[in-house]
Amino acid sequence: MSDTERPQLTLITPPAFDLEVFPDQLAAVLDQVDVACVRLALATRDEDTLLRAGDACRVVSHARDVAIVIESHLLLVERLGLDGVHLTDGARSVRAARKDLGADAIIGAFCGTSRHEGMSAGEAGADYAAFGPIGASSLGKGEQVEFDLFDWWSQVIEVPSIAEGALTTELVAKFGPVTDFFGIGEEIWASDNPVAALKTLIAPLG
Repeated sequence: MSDTERPQLTLITPPAFDLEVFPDQLAAVLDQVDVACVRLALATRDEDTLLRAGDACRVVSHARDVAIVIESHLLLVERLGLDGVHLTDGARSVRAARKDLGADAIIGAFCGTSRHEGMSAGEAGADYAAFGPIGASSLGKGEQVEFDLFDWWSQVIEVPSIAEGALTTELVAKFGPVTDFFGIGEEIWASDNPVAALKTLIAPLG
């Protein structure tokens, strides 16, 4: 990606949300900020909850011509009429997902901090490789993705990259020139005004 291209945005849902409230919040964000894709990233494994949430978010997203993918739950993609799946196990499931969902589906892979995993995902047919966390986090092993990974990736690899996890305005400014997408979720949903929080976060992108 060249320095003159602005990264696109993937909007990641909270791990749990109120179906009476969140679809309207999502709609408000999509109406005011240009978003390329919504990622349904619920922590629950309750099928009914996932189906109801997926249905509501699909209606909001597709009404605004925004693609929507679901995290991990491959079998729910076609059932819910979604655009694809976001895999959380790196490159391991990419080939099988592509075989199941076909050439037109969006298939992305979260690859943590591993350049090798990202390259393997791309070779297996992933549409993007997501890396994170970008910012400081006490979760997991506390690892962070180095700027050099994105800098190298942007020059060598054609598969789009997503930078996500513990983003700040300063990190958006720093990584903006070397990533294709920012994955934004928890950074804005805790705010009383997610739209304002998102606009502040991405202000460095112009």
